[in-house]
Amino acid sequence: MSELQICPRPFDSPESRRLIAATLADLGERYGGNGDETPVDPAEFAPPNGEFLIAYLDGEPVACGGWRSHGGPDDAAELKRMYTAPAARGRGIARALLAAVERSAREQGRKRVILETGDKQPEAIALYTSAGYEPIPNFGYYKDEPGCLSYGRIL
Repeated sequence: MSELQICPRPFDSPESRRLIAATLADLGERYGGNGDETPVDPAEFAPPNGEFLIAYLDGEPVACGGWRSHGGPDDAAELKRMYTAPAARGRGIARALLAAVERSAREQGRKRVILETGDKQPEAIALYTSAGYEPIPNFGYYKDEPGCLSYGRIL
């Protein structure tokens, strides 16, 4: 049986940077360009205004995801950089990581999680909708781009 551990790590740690680079490469293959040009400051993912998590399978970093404060009156957390390495997919790691990100946001007083994804990410869409996320009006960097999909869920 494989052991899964999910731990907070700095957004700019070496492990985080490797997984984020893989995330952007995957997005680049799907959409072209750099994958995601949304401005991101590593400091946004430090408690209490955010957190970045890495999932380890048998000690190897295989997935990442985090949240940052979105602001506004609803105390939303914005989900960012969710990714699972291809070799680790299909084992429930993304679902466990999503639950850990939601728990972290809830512990810091966030009332809901929102996210931006795209129509060329069917696996992500399936994960989010099966976890109770519902479509919301587009927001953020890609809100006016074709194929942008935004979701939210009350915690």
